[in-house]
Amino acid sequence: MEYDRGLSGNRFREAHFRFYAELNDFLPPERRYIEFPYRFLDSSTVKDRIESFGVPHTEVDLILVNGEPVDFARRIEDGDRVSVYPVFESFDIAPVSRLRPEPLREPAFVLDTHLGRLAAYLRMLGFDVLYRNSSADEELAEISAGQRRILLTRDLGLLKRGAVTRGYFVRETDARRQLAEVVRRFDLARLAKPFTRCLRCNAGLEPASAEQVSGRVPPRAAALYDRFLACPQCGRVYWQGGHYRRMQALVESTL
Repeated sequence: MEYDRGLSGNRFREAHFRFYAELNDFLPPERRYIEFPYRFLDSSTVKDRIESFGVPHTEVDLILVNGEPVDFARRIEDGDRVSVYPVFESFDIAPVSRLRPEPLREPAFVLDTHLGRLAAYLRMLGFDVLYRNSSADEELAEISAGQRRILLTRDLGLLKRGAVTRGYFVRETDARRQLAEVVRRFDLARLAKPFTRCLRCNAGLEPASAEQVSGRVPPRAAALYDRFLACPQCGRVYWQGGHYRRMQALVESTL
C-alpha cells in the first residue's frame, strides 16, 4: 500500500488501534468500540501512543500487537494492529502477560486534593487512605510509588506520570457514587471493616468508655451512650448517634 508523504518527503506509515471495555471512556465518540487508523512518520512506544489518545497507562492491563502480548516499551511499526485491554477482574490473564503490578493484598490509597469526601467515605469503610487538600501532583505520585498506594484522581495528567504504576481515574463526580465505583472496581466489599478508622486523620480507632471521653462529647451523648470509639492520634470521639445511623445506611447500600 502506498501512503502520502510528509513535508520532509518521508513516507507515512499506518497502524491500527482498538480499545476495549471501559477504556473507551477516554476516547472521543468517533473512536469508541471500533478499530481506527493512526498514521505516523516517527515511531513511538506503545505507552506514548496510548496516552496520546487520552488513555492513562494505569488503566491498561494487557496490550496485544498483531495478536502477541507486548510491554509498554514496544515501538509501533508499520502495519501493526494494536488491541488494548483494561484491568481484568473476572479471569486471570497472568499466563499471558499482564502489565500492571499484582493487586495489593491489603489495598491502601492516596487521593488527589479534589476527592476529600471520597477519602472520608473510604476511611469509613476501614481503608487506609492518605489525603491532604494541598498535595502537589509530584508529591502524590511519589507517595503512590514509594508507599505502594493506589492513586485515585480525576486528573488524567497525573495518572500519565511514569512514576505512577497503581492508579485509577474516578469517573463519577458525586462522592457517594464515587465510593460505589471504587468499591466495585477494586473488589473492596469483602475487605471492608466499617467504623474502624478516624475519618479525620486515618488512624485506627480504639474502644473507650464514657469516663475516658468525658469532656470530649456533648452531655446528651455522654448520658445516652456508654460505648465510644476514640482516635488516639487526633482525639476525635465517635458514638452511635444519628450521624452514625446515616453512615450505616450508606455502608449497607454500598456493600
